[in-house]
Amino acid sequence: MDLHKPPAEPAQQQLAQHQSAHQRPARQSPEGQTPEGCLVVAIRLPVRIVVLVLVVPVRMVWDALVVAGRFLKDTVLRPVGRALGWVARAVFVWPFIGLWRYVVVPLGRALAWLGNVLVVVPLGWLHRHVLTPLGHALVWLARGIGSVLALLMTGMYTALAWLVRYLVVVPAVWLYTWVLAPVGRAVAWCAKGLVRGVVLLATGLGVALYWILRVLFVLPALALWRWVLVPVWRFLAVVGREVGEALGHAWRVAGRISLAVGRALGTLFRWILVEPVRWFHRAVLTPVGHAVRDAVLRPAAEAARSVGRATRLALASARESARQARADFRRMLFGEPERAEAVDGREPLGLEARTLDSSTTALTKD
Repeated sequence: MDLHKPPAEPAQQQLAQHQSAHQRPARQSPEGQTPEGCLVVAIRLPVRIVVLVLVVPVRMVWDALVVAGRFLKDTVLRPVGRALGWVARAVFVWPFIGLWRYVVVPLGRALAWLGNVLVVVPLGWLHRHVLTPLGHALVWLARGIGSVLALLMTGMYTALAWLVRYLVVVPAVWLYTWVLAPVGRAVAWCAKGLVRGVVLLATGLGVALYWILRVLFVLPALALWRWVLVPVWRFLAVVGREVGEALGHAWRVAGRISLAVGRALGTLFRWILVEPVRWFHRAVLTPVGHAVRDAVLRPAAEAARSVGRATRLALASARESARQARADFRRMLFGEPERAEAVDGREPLGLEARTLDSSTTALTKD
């Protein structure tokens, strides 16, 4: 416990803090939102109650449909889909793969080889030995003719240029300088004066029309928006927001209720049907199955294995007898086959192999 009291603040500092507290704006709620009005609070509770009553049956039906859909997907749709996929592959995919791999691809390669031999190679030979020399000859001939035509055209172009200059260009320049330019300047001055008058007239009409539209339409529309539509929109926004929040809250609450009801129904189903079936399987079917397996199935399996072994031995002896009979028949017809002499693949023993200890090399020879 602190026994020392803080020193008293001066009167001027207390007065300044009191004034700043009065001038400070109102604090917002911890979530950063302004305090809600009585209209919002009055709308929220009845809306949430009505929405909860309407949403709980819908949520329970939705959860039941989800559970049924998952069970149907796991037990029916997925195996059927796998079977249909396998059938589709066996009926459509594998035949087309075999047709492509063993018919279309070899046929395409054969056609490509034939096209290369019958078309590409002859065309290449024709291009190299016929068309290329003929093209070179035509190019040389065209160059000669072009040179002659160029000489002729140069003279004609010079004469034509002189005629055009003195018969067309010079008269056109004189006409533009002394006739068209003065007329164009006069027309431009008249057009500028007309445009200025039209602009002044349009400006006066625009100002008058602006004030007429502002007084007749803009100001009434602005008053309607500010004093009628904005308050109505704010009220509708509050109602819509509260309805949306009520729907979300009701959907979550209905989910919890539906989960509790589903767990209760699952527990009841387990104790009424699943546990008796499990007890019957464990206490009745399992001992009966073990007894049938030990008394019937195992002896039958042993007898079947014994019969299979005897059958395999009989078949093996029959195959050996048939093989021996074929060998005897072949010897009787063709005689004994000649036996190849065994050849020793090792080095001869008469000559010693060259080793590091021997003195048969050129450096260690005596």
